[in-house]
Amino acid sequence: MQAVDFPRAAIIAGRLDVVAHTGSTNADLLVAVAGEPGAYPHLSVLITDDQRAGRGRLDRTWTAPAGAALAISVLVRVPGIRTDRRGWVPLIAGAAMTLAIRGVFAPPNEGDGSRVALKWPNDVLIDGAKVCGILSQMVPGKPDAIVVGAGVNTRMTPGQLPVSTATSLAIARADLDLDRLLADYLHGLDRMLEAAESADGGAAVRDEVQRLCGTLGREVRVILPDDHVLEGRATALDDAGRLVVTVGGESVPVAAGDVIHVR
Repeated sequence: MQAVDFPRAAIIAGRLDVVAHTGSTNADLLVAVAGEPGAYPHLSVLITDDQRAGRGRLDRTWTAPAGAALAISVLVRVPGIRTDRRGWVPLIAGAAMTLAIRGVFAPPNEGDGSRVALKWPNDVLIDGAKVCGILSQMVPGKPDAIVVGAGVNTRMTPGQLPVSTATSLAIARADLDLDRLLADYLHGLDRMLEAAESADGGAAVRDEVQRLCGTLGREVRVILPDDHVLEGRATALDDAGRLVVTVGGESVPVAAGDVIHVR
């Protein structure tokens, strides 16, 4: 895999670096941006199909056989988004990836594409099974600069899946046009981040994310960081991007936790 394999994405990216393998694209990009910030503009991308020490949410490991998944890290610079609204950045990334994955089904955004949904806060599901996870990390000392990492299961076979609740683009019979996937993701990510800078645009982004979020309207079980379990119906996303769960008539905002779709 080389940079020339991504001609459409290269037009959108502020910078596009493809590496044969690495431990973690997020870790590499964080170090690179901190060391040479001027060399990495908004939408700088580091990508590989052989990530050997990736990390997920809650410091979980994320590994995949070489060539079976795509690790994508993107630097976004968001000085125009209020600090108290930056919780929307990973949600926006999840929504942008949801749209991009819908686009690799044929015909796009119809039929099979409707099988793809966002699971709060930032997983992408096909037929209820996880195909992509996202982890956002702030560049140390630079609150306006965030590295958004996405791991997409592309060519994994059933025997290579890490858990029974996962899937891949190949298993779901999507078109494995990875250039289109990356280009569409970057376009959606940039579009929604720019819109989120204004009040009206932010409201439109919130509506778009909520439409894509398959968690809303479901009965859920949320395992909170302190291991307390919350059970109720997911009803909305609040202004900060928190999941609002209705429990016994009371609306409880959830900022972080593992969500299980009960039905």
